[in-house]
Amino acid sequence: MSSLRPSDEKFHYSDGSHKWIPPEPDCDQKVWDEQVRQHKQGHLTNEQPKVRIQRLV
Repeated sequence: MSSLRPSDEKFHYSDGSHKWIPPEPDCDQKVWDEQVRQHKQGHLTNEQPKVRIQRLV
């Protein structure tokens, strides 16, 4: 699971799910979709491994 950064509030509901509807009525849906896509890509690039892999000898 990725961690939320302080600037992530506009992209998330309180349960952590992503908002797919623009928060402002005058925001273009296509622009918002691209912003959410880039935001989600940021989660993937900042994600830390969940388990530590150890080499067995």
